[in-house]
This record gives sequence, structure tokens and C-alpha cells, in this order.
Amino acid sequence: MAQEFRHRTVAVTGIVLALVAALFAAIPAGATPPDESGPVDLAKSTAQWIDRATVAVQRDADDAATTRLVADRDGELVVRDGELTRAGVELRLRRIADGLSEAQREKFPHLAAYTAYEVDARDRRRAADALTGQVVLTQQAADGTLVTATGVQTQGVLDDLYAARATRASLGPVFRDGRPTLSVWAPTAHSVALERDGERVPMRRDDTSGVWSVTGPARWTGTPYRYVVKVWSPSARAVVTNTVTDPYSLALTADSTHSVVVDLDATSLAPKGWSTLRKPKAVPLRDAQIQELHIRDFSASDRTAKARHRGTYLAFTDARSKGSRHLRKLARAGTSYVHLLPAFDIATIPERRKDQKSPGCDLASHAADSDKQQECVAAVAADDAYNWGYDPFHYTVPEGSYATDPRGTRRTVEFRKMVKALNGEGLRVVMDVVYNHTAASGQDPRSVLDRIVPGYYQRLLTDGTVANSTCCANTAPENAMMGKLVVDSLVTWAKQYKVDGFRFDLMGHHPKANILAVRTALDALTPEKDGVDGKRIILYGEGWNFGEVADDARFVQATQRNMAGTGIATFSDRARDAVRGGGPFDEDPGVQGFASGLYTDPNSSAANGTPAQQKARLLHYQDLIKVGLTGNLADYTFTDSSGRTVKGSEVDYNGAPAGYAAAPGDALAYVDAHDNETLFDALAFKLPQATSPADRARMQVLAMATATLSQGPALSQAGTDRLRSKSLDRNSFDSGNWFNALHWDCRDGNGFGRGLPPAADNKDKWPYARPLLTSVRVGCEDIEAAAAAYRDLLKIRTTESVFGQRTADDVQRTLSFPLSGRGETPGVVTMRLGDLVVIVNATPERREQQVGAVAGTPYHVHPAQRKGADPIVKSASYEQSSGIFTVPGRTVAVFSRSVR
Repeated sequence: MAQEFRHRTVAVTGIVLALVAALFAAIPAGATPPDESGPVDLAKSTAQWIDRATVAVQRDADDAATTRLVADRDGELVVRDGELTRAGVELRLRRIADGLSEAQREKFPHLAAYTAYEVDARDRRRAADALTGQVVLTQQAADGTLVTATGVQTQGVLDDLYAARATRASLGPVFRDGRPTLSVWAPTAHSVALERDGERVPMRRDDTSGVWSVTGPARWTGTPYRYVVKVWSPSARAVVTNTVTDPYSLALTADSTHSVVVDLDATSLAPKGWSTLRKPKAVPLRDAQIQELHIRDFSASDRTAKARHRGTYLAFTDARSKGSRHLRKLARAGTSYVHLLPAFDIATIPERRKDQKSPGCDLASHAADSDKQQECVAAVAADDAYNWGYDPFHYTVPEGSYATDPRGTRRTVEFRKMVKALNGEGLRVVMDVVYNHTAASGQDPRSVLDRIVPGYYQRLLTDGTVANSTCCANTAPENAMMGKLVVDSLVTWAKQYKVDGFRFDLMGHHPKANILAVRTALDALTPEKDGVDGKRIILYGEGWNFGEVADDARFVQATQRNMAGTGIATFSDRARDAVRGGGPFDEDPGVQGFASGLYTDPNSSAANGTPAQQKARLLHYQDLIKVGLTGNLADYTFTDSSGRTVKGSEVDYNGAPAGYAAAPGDALAYVDAHDNETLFDALAFKLPQATSPADRARMQVLAMATATLSQGPALSQAGTDRLRSKSLDRNSFDSGNWFNALHWDCRDGNGFGRGLPPAADNKDKWPYARPLLTSVRVGCEDIEAAAAAYRDLLKIRTTESVFGQRTADDVQRTLSFPLSGRGETPGVVTMRLGDLVVIVNATPERREQQVGAVAGTPYHVHPAQRKGADPIVKSASYEQSSGIFTVPGRTVAVFSRSVR
């Protein structure tokens, strides 16, 4: 769903204003504004130079007699009084009657309808020189009148000229015999110099790759540096000289002002035992049970963590803290991976503690439904220590604000200590990575890529403006060197930081080919050669389909449908919405679902419709949940709630197929994540207000079970098993520790009732929130009961091999829904899986489910539950002679033939 990306609508106003200021600053004082409008508009770039021989034109002038590319190294081409004021170098063009070739249309499908022009063969040798300045496409009528003048996008021709060699180059700091070589790809630059220690060292250009390099002595190691790049900037409309950090930085000074020359293989950067680190046993993706965790959330409010470690990487080394003890419990129960929200260098957090602001209020003194807490948090949000981190600055350096000292390589060592500590707890580590956009573009100070090769690394719309469908300045991994950056960065994280998996933010904005290239590169890593087994690294991401790339408009995307069968999973929103009810952005948050009382325990919301409408929707939700339990398999065949025999792909999900996976492991199940309200908060909006604390806890566990007990991997937001709340905040990306903190001590509550959620994203829900914040409460008994019951389910999921089927055929053979059809019970899903029977009773009442096919076969409540923490599930029963299973209300019961 496209809505998933909306949490990144960060406070970019300041960035935009800075960009505008930079643009105006780039215009010389006293300059006359150019006279540009319509097809004569150099502020736009509607033509595209796609290879050295071909230019594609969006709107071809009917009366054009001549068409040319005009290039000016000094960038002084403007249109005034209907004429181009400077006669640059001209490259002659000839119209191609048949348009783009079939191969070109396949490579650039969004340009298929463009008019094609061929660059005169005699002029092609001048392409490289032309690209170092402003390039304009002009068309003139027979009488010489200028009828078209537009800027030209050059990403395609840059790849054609340079990518073959450049993609094989080693960029950033590379050490040989102790001496560093620094290299940067800047094919359009007039010059590049290395700024180091107050001096500028010229760099040498390789004309075949466009890479500039310089080699220095060993004493450069550990010193700050930047590149000084003189280059034409389309956004500034001028030749500019940018002093900029290295896109391939491996270390940074505080607040990312300078890159640092560093050799990550240096023994001084390796914690004790790093070279001999033993990983927990690798768990295949289809069996992965994942905890999604924000580094600061983990310990910022944990009084049992060391004070100087709170909110940092080193908090994970505090083995006696309550947070660490809880992670160990989860690991013993079957959690296999901790998924860390972005931990690369983040653009919006002051890295020095002394620069980080805190709310100037006594937040705890205000009422549970007060608007004062959010007001105080919002007042310092731009300068506090908190952000989710979906605003990348440098992709391959750990974030400095999570280090006890952000300067230089301290963050490198502490990140490695975190990985080592988590591995020691039995948990592998996944990193959330965000290569689909940058925090800024153009001449903004936080723009790195676009100030080195302007107009290349960012994805441009048809008019040459930067696409921002992901929230910010989109990148273009379809371009060879951006695709290379993605692969190179991930290989570095895998080799140098021993990261065990990667979760791709908005993966659907990547080409499928780019993600498969990542898989290939990681698979090539071996323990003998690289110190890691790359084949054991798991990959998954958000395969949403939206924006300028939607429906494979520019390339075959890495979307849910397209990634099926690749072994790379995508988040599945199908069962999530069915379990919770409605969608993340309903006007009325009281729309109920399977686990929030739809039809069986209705609330007062008129948005739920009549009882008949509720029943029909609930039964359809149950079909979506069944498809989810199969691992979202497209070809799995079962009987739906209407009595029809259908495939998973034939069950409707908002107009799309519910089932899209080719094998277990293609779809990742979840019922909550950092996006949108936590599960507890969603249920607070949806369950009847009078629902008891104990029943809220039971429905929380039931909802989680639909993901945990499915085929394929499952993800849970950290703290969800402990009824985690963010006080109804649906978009807490910048809501500070107050709303985001994890409360490992149940005496601190679960985070609910900490004030009205921040107005920016939640004010329209305040009327619904106020009465809940003062009435809904859960206590220690409820929190600990939910956490323990979830661990019992984890034990079942990870010890019963039938939950980890390898193929779709295996699932079809071993898994069934014996009571599906026109007579199935609303609010109850019954699944038979090998020798297990799983009954999910979301209704408030005890329910009987007769499975005639197993009559005569002995079944018992699964030992993990029979000996587990939940006394209510222990009262579930089975009558062998009739095949009747009886399950208490709001309970998930797993029955086994084993009595062990």
C-alpha cells in the first residue's frame, strides 16, 4: 500500500527553504531573469540523452526544421528575447522515423512514446566534453525562430559512456600496503580536489571511467577529508564549486561535516573476539521470527542500563539490563533476528549530546488526555536526539548519535560491539536500509550525491525535477552507479559489520534487478575469503507499488508480485488489515476487524455498518487470514467463506490478489510495525471501550498469533508482546523518547495515556483519543501475561517443523481449513497442519469446532501451552469420539497428538 511511506513526510520545510535559498544564491547579483515559458524553458529538462547516439524528446515541435544539442562548459546558456544568448558547442541531431529501438524502449519504457533523434556520428566524440557543462536541446523553425529550448537529462548517456568501467572501480578509501587511495566518481566535473588538513590536493581523472583518484601516505589515516568538486549544477543553473563529503565514506566527524580516512580492517577497530565471532545458528528466511527494534527506544528509558549507555549501541552490551534480559527470553523462546531501524548516518539528529535538546516541561505532570506533552515534545523535535532515521545522509557509516562519542571511528567499534552482544544472546542482526531516497538533493548542504554528479543519482520526473514520491528526494537505483552504490554499501555492512540481514525500505522503488544483484553479491561472500557466509544473509522489504515507478513504468520493480519466487520476502499487508480491521488511514479509527471485535463484539462506530455487513466483512477477513496462514501463496486452493473453491490469488484484497507468493518465505507476516499505530493502540481505538484489561491483553496475543503461526517469516514490533503503546500516535517518527520509549518494567506502564499524540499527524483523531486515554488501562499482570503467552506461541512455531514448509506443494498437502465454507463460525478460524490443529477464537464466548476428519484420533492442548503461562488456554478441550474441539473466548489454542 502506498500509504505505508507516509510516515516519512518529515519536517522538510527547512530543507526546502534551504534549497530555495541556495538556488537564489547561485544566481549572480544583478543578473537578468531569463525569458522562459512553455516549450522554451531552460528551467525544465524535458529531453533525455539516453546513450551517446540517441536523444529522446518529450514534445517535438511540429514546425521544427533543425534540432540540436547545444552545450556550454560555463553554463551560461539562457533564452532572452526569443533567442539563445550564447552559442555553445553544437551537436547535430537527425530525427529517427521509427522512434526508439525495441531495446531502448525496453530499457526506458517510460520514454517509449518519445520522439527519437540520432546524434550525428561526427559529433558523438564530443559527448564527454559536452556533458561537463550545461546541455540544452533547441529546435528552430525554417525561418530561424526558436520554437523549443529545454534542458537535457543525461543519466542514460553517462551510463553508456562510463558505467562499464566505473562499475568495476573501487570507490571511497581503499588501502594497499598501508597507503590510502581515495576515489570518487564525478564524470561531469571540471575538476576534483581532495581537501585535507587545510590544503587541496589535485585528483587525477580516468577518462574511461569518470573516476577521480589520489593516493596518499599512511599518515593520512584517521584524518578528515572532503572533495572539492567544480561542476555544472542544473538546480543552481550555474557552474558551482561544492565542498562535499564522500558518498563512500566509511567514517565521519561529528555531525558528518567531514569524511575520515579509515581502514575498517584495522585491528584497532575490532572489539575483543570480533575476528572469531561465532554466529547463532542461521535460521532460513521462511522460519525467521523477527523483532523490529529502534536503537534509542531499546534503552533510552531503561533505568537498569548503564546511564552513559542509554540510547546507544553499547546498551546492548549491558547484559543485566531489563531490555537485554527480555531479548534473551525471546531468543530462548524462538526469536531469531533483531531488526534494527536505520542505523546508518542520519541527517536530522544532532550527534553531540550537548547539542541535543530536551522538552522544557515536566511531561509526567500533565493529564493522560492533555495536549501539553505533545506541544512540549514538538517544540524541540527538530533538535532532539530522536528520529526513526529514514533520512539517510551517508549510507555506509554508523549513525553517530547512537555512539558514546560521535567523532571518527568510535561509532564503528561500538556498532560492532552491539552486533557481537546480540549474537551472544542468540540473536542475528538485520539492518533497515533506505537507499530509495536521500535526505536532500540539489545544492542543499545535506545533499551529497547530487552535489557531486548533479542530476544523476536522483530519479528525475519527465520535466527534470526530482521525484519525491517516497517523501524526499528519490534516488535512481536503475542508473548503474546508484545501483552499484546500493550493492557496495550492503557488502560493506555484511563484511565489515557482520550484519545478518537487510530490510529494504520501499523496496518497490528499486528495480528487481538491483535487489537480485544485491543477492548475488552477498551470495559470493564466504567465511574463508570474507569472514561471513553471505548465503545465510536474509533479505526482505516493502514491496509497495506506487509513485512514478508504479506498475513497472520505468523498470520491473521489486514489488510483492514481482519478487515472488526470488527467496526475498515482501511485507504482506493482507492479513494485517484483516486482523486489525479497516486500513491505517481510516477517517474513523473504530473500524473493526477479526481481532478487534467485528460483528462478535461490536463497538459504537457507525463506520462498521449493519450487523449483516459486519458479518460479511468478517467472513471475508477470515479468508484473508487463511491466505496469510499459508504464507500468502497465490496457488494454494481452499474453500472460502462463500463455499467456493478458490486459489489464494482469487481472494480479493482491495482490488488486488490476496495471495501473491510462489513459496513460503516470499511473504512476511506482521500485524504491527513502526508505521501506523501500535497493535495495542489500534485495538484501543477498535475494541469496545469497556473491554477489560485482561481481554485487551488476550486479543493482543490472538492478533500476534495470526502472524506467528503462519507459514513463512513473521515480524513483530519490539514491545508488542508487552502491550506497547505510543499513546495512540500513528506516526511517531519524530515524537521523541516520551512517546516512543519501550517500558521494560511493567510498573512504568505500557506507554498509554502519556498525553494526546502529536498534532501534526494525529489531531484529527483527538476526539476519538481523549475518552480512551483517560479510561483504558492495563497493569503488570496483563503485560506479563501477554508476554508469556506470546513466548509460548513462539516455542510452538519454532519447535514444530510443520510451520516451516519448504514448498507451496508441501503447504497444500499438510495445511487445510476443514471448517471453511458457508457454515463456518464468524470470528473463528480452524486450521489443520500436519498433526496439529490450531483454533483461533476471536469471539468473546467459548466455541466448539467439530473436525469430523480427526474423530477417533487423540489430541491434547500442546505441551507448550499446557505447561505454559496462560491458565485459560489450559481449559481448552477435545472430545476424541466426536472430533469436537472446545476453545475459550479470545483464545488461540494449539492441539497436538503428542502428550510429552
